Amino acid sequence: MALYPSLEDMKVDQMMKAQLQSEYAEYIPQMNTSTAPLAPSAPSAHQQGYDALSGALYPALGDYMGLELTAEMIEANMPEYSVAIRESMAVATSRPISGMIAPISGDSEGLKRAQVTNAIRELTLCKDKDGKIGLRVHSINSGIFVCLVSPNSPAALSGLRFGDQILELNGTSVAGFSMDQVHKLFKNAPVNGITVVVRDRPFERTVTMHRDSSGQIGFQFKDGKIIALVKDSSAARNGLLTDHQILEVNGKNVVGLKDKDIVAEISNGPAVITITVIPSYIYDHMIKKMSNSLLKLMDHSSANF
Repeated sequence: MALYPSLEDMKVDQMMKAQLQSEYAEYIPQMNTSTAPLAPSAPSAHQQGYDALSGALYPALGDYMGLELTAEMIEANMPEYSVAIRESMAVATSRPISGMIAPISGDSEGLKRAQVTNAIRELTLCKDKDGKIGLRVHSINSGIFVCLVSPNSPAALSGLRFGDQILELNGTSVAGFSMDQVHKLFKNAPVNGITVVVRDRPFERTVTMHRDSSGQIGFQFKDGKIIALVKDSSAARNGLLTDHQILEVNGKNVVGLKDKDIVAEISNGPAVITITVIPSYIYDHMIKKMSNSLLKLMDHSSANF
């Protein structure tokens, strides 16, 4: 699955690939029939792409559900995510898992499943035997956000998650659409090959930890929110932070689960535990904007992206 830092990058990449394929297709017949030099090349794919994107494809992505993600807001509410730190984290977390040096944790399936992209993702969905996708969305501040992913549904299998922002559906930008309009687009979509472009939840990150001799990793949480770290524990050494909400355990969605169920997921997990977290400041904003009554109906399978 391709990952892009922006929707514009995805469009340009697709145009470049199409241009290369076209040039290759034209070049092969000329090689077989003539030794004459080729005609001057057309404008570069980069140039064509950016010319086509002279108008904004989507509103500025400096906000999330109406929450401005400015440097000032970050400094005031999430000082641990200063701009410099955030940029370095984005570089680190966007590296493919195959490029990571993880001699101890490298065999962990949870680490592979829990990789955070911090990017724009393009997914392909299909409908189940009942013609359903298993997805409900909510319109917030002219954006469309995933508020429910049904268990074992095509949406769950594709990797859609609570809080993801849908940018495009089968090539149609859904900025400014209502919830009903988007649900209708999904309803009228074909059975297979439904293309969805989503923006990841902002500031989410993964932390990989190892159990000590007593089987502990060293943190406490309440209502899914990390409230304390044990000194010199694996959690503390590996950069886990308080005031963060647990989203996934070893790539398995735990949003909406009770604390005892999250504890069970951690306790029954392997020696290497990877959790995905998001600042509580952003998570609390998400819950206020979207109906939390749907959380208990959420899919809790392992991530598949």
